Amino acid sequence: MAKKASRLTAEEIQALVDATESAAPDLEEAPVEVKKVEFVELDDAETSRSRTPGPVDFVFDVPMTVEAVLGTTELTVREVLEVGPGSVIELDRAYGEPVDLYLNGRLVARGDVVIIGDNFGVKITEILVSGQDLGAPSAS
Repeated sequence: MAKKASRLTAEEIQALVDATESAAPDLEEAPVEVKKVEFVELDDAETSRSRTPGPVDFVFDVPMTVEAVLGTTELTVREVLEVGPGSVIELDRAYGEPVDLYLNGRLVARGDVVIIGDNFGVKITEILVSGQDLGAPSAS
């Protein structure tokens, strides 16, 4: 059978308190020193130059392939051979839908097409959850 928990008597509680007080040093006599904290303004350019290399800095120069996929379609070889200047290929997306951004063949983000001068770009609107298998760009 399980043993019932007993309660401490008043004398036992007092003995524990007395033992704790005699074992602990007198903390009230030690002076407490309080200092005001002063913060220094940081300059972004200065901190980036003086930064020591971190454990992953060696991967910053690794080349990666970035693809912006406007849409996909399936064509026969005959249809591909008929494509020429002025041809229109219908994609599976409507105008204004976000484009998919692939990093080394893995879907990582979505965004909107923007025009910067004479060039096209993508403004990222959504970063996809890491580790989620969302497909790869179609090779067709």
